[in-house]
Amino acid sequence: MPLIPQQTYVHLGEDGAATELPGEAFWQLPPLEADAYGKGWLITEFAFSEDWPTWEMHPHGDEFVYLLSGAVELLLEQEDNVVTIALNDTGAVVVPRGVWHTAKVLAPSRMLHVTRGRETRTRPAQ
Repeated sequence: MPLIPQQTYVHLGEDGAATELPGEAFWQLPPLEADAYGKGWLITEFAFSEDWPTWEMHPHGDEFVYLLSGAVELLLEQEDNVVTIALNDTGAVVVPRGVWHTAKVLAPSRMLHVTRGRETRTRPAQ
């Protein structure tokens, strides 16, 4: 049966197993249960019509961010600078582990994310 990526996430475990997870409900899992999925790779798709409300950082792995449609500017905080990477229609960026990042949405967009989610940190975007 086909997956609807915005409603079903996929976790790729270190043992090679793929597990379907219940989309947005994933973020409501108790911390210990969610942490069990932090050791592999989490594949998610999101639709954005507004700027991201937070900066995020993944301490345990790089993140592959793939723009499927729309237009965004990804902002990566590197040392004392913020690097802006513009993506239009399609394109991808690898955000290095430990780098704070957020996105400005220039047009309604769909993005695919592949990351190790364990201990992801967030802070408000201002």
